[in-house]
Amino acid sequence: MKSLSINGAELWYLERGNGRPLLLVHGFPLDHTMWAAQIESLAAHCRVIAPDLPGFGRSPARKKQDHKATMEQFAETLADLLDALGISEPAIVCGLSMGGYVALQYWRKHAARLAGLILCDTRATADTPEAAAARRTMADRVLREGMAPLAETMLPKLFAETTRQRQPQVVEALRAVFDAGNPLGIAAAARGMAERPDMTSALAEIRCPTLVIVGQEDAISPPAEMGAIARAIPGAKFIDIPAAGHMAPLENPTAVNAAIAEFIATV
Repeated sequence: MKSLSINGAELWYLERGNGRPLLLVHGFPLDHTMWAAQIESLAAHCRVIAPDLPGFGRSPARKKQDHKATMEQFAETLADLLDALGISEPAIVCGLSMGGYVALQYWRKHAARLAGLILCDTRATADTPEAAAARRTMADRVLREGMAPLAETMLPKLFAETTRQRQPQVVEALRAVFDAGNPLGIAAAARGMAERPDMTSALAEIRCPTLVIVGQEDAISPPAEMGAIARAIPGAKFIDIPAAGHMAPLENPTAVNAAIAEFIATV
């Protein structure tokens, strides 16, 4: 990995390949390693850039217990990263779950710098008041108790039953990422997600090529909801991934890589 100073803060990222830039934006509470299978495969087709967002992975969090990291701020970090790398051409931005929230904010603020959009196992709606309150409660709990409560709450929801039975090593690898998480960064992002805007009505305004990917067994952002997102975006392509839940890129990387590679070739 390499690091850059972005607005006075260290940001770590992995870069592979050449050609059109593809930003891979990880989900919560993960880091760039969730895209390991995509990075190596897609580097044959484009310039893959996979950052650890501030407060995740190797990128440090602000040392404030009450800090809030919004999806808009993360989107600005992506734009700043491209600037720091001297990339002026429009990029493809691919985000999973929280990364999808960030990708939508990138589109909202930097549409002219967007060649294509990939929304993977994510949502366009805002949190309900109850869900937002639960995120804030979890943020406080993580700061008090560490990452264990979040792992206990989230991990059972992330994978298809097929994955849990046939690929237990994938589940355990993700558990290790949870365990290594930075409570300050996790809490800040949880607060930011709780306040993210509802993007449902804006989907019809997206004009760049768009690919929507969902695991067929995703219980968090189910195929019916992701299909509605695809139908709302003019010309969007929708692909559901078999034998996969919310972590489709980890659970069925072959199918996900093929879908993204085919999309890249058309952008």
